[in-house]
Amino acid sequence: MTRPLITLTTDFGLSDHYVGTMKGVILKICPTARIVDISHGVGAFEIAEAAFTLSQAYVYFPRGAIHLAVVDPGVGTARRPILAQAAGQYFIAPDNGVLSMIYARAPHKVRAISSDRYFLKPVSQTFHGRDIFAPVAAHLASGIAPSRFGKLIEDYLRLSFDKPERTGRRTWTGAILKVDRFGNVITNFKVEDFPDLGKRSFELAAGLQRIAVLARNYAEYGPGKLFLIVGSAGYYEISASQASAAKLLGCAAGAPLDLRLL
Repeated sequence: MTRPLITLTTDFGLSDHYVGTMKGVILKICPTARIVDISHGVGAFEIAEAAFTLSQAYVYFPRGAIHLAVVDPGVGTARRPILAQAAGQYFIAPDNGVLSMIYARAPHKVRAISSDRYFLKPVSQTFHGRDIFAPVAAHLASGIAPSRFGKLIEDYLRLSFDKPERTGRRTWTGAILKVDRFGNVITNFKVEDFPDLGKRSFELAAGLQRIAVLARNYAEYGPGKLFLIVGSAGYYEISASQASAAKLLGCAAGAPLDLRLL
């Protein structure tokens, strides 16, 4: 029998015990689990960044994979823990919009996790990753049916941070989804929605800068020159050869962007 696979995406970083503790909880309940770290470097409280990170990774995992996403600024409040099924995989997360990009990509069903028999006791008000999410993932990996965790719901939170807003005939306002470790600024402008930027004039305003060129690769322009490039995720990215575009722009995840077609 194939060993169950659980992935982790959090904003916990690696300097504290939080990630290791969650892994310990999982392995104590389901010793055969394989655990894969997608990222623990999501910006603190950055739900949109976590959503993007998970949405880029899950499609490369096998059917039956269990994805645990804990970026949870509402921990301890009335927000619900949820279990979603989509694309033949499972997603466990707080109901705060972190699964919005999964919902947009695949047919899905969502359950509110309400059966506390699968939680650690007592449940902390500040560490649901340890006391709720990790044990639920482990019990699911151990063979507990999804229906045992709670009922299907329709009122789960869906956010639209990955969709720019049209503000005029040729203008859109978007946002930065993520800044990667190289300083590339991943925008929420999908290449498929704006396929002809390489054939027409445009301006993308970010911070105090305006980017008006589309590069074919990172080396096309000299060091420090800002340009737009088609990223591997299918979104346009603002980059700079051998430099951090984010530092040059003074921008971070969530910052607004304005696109104008000339």
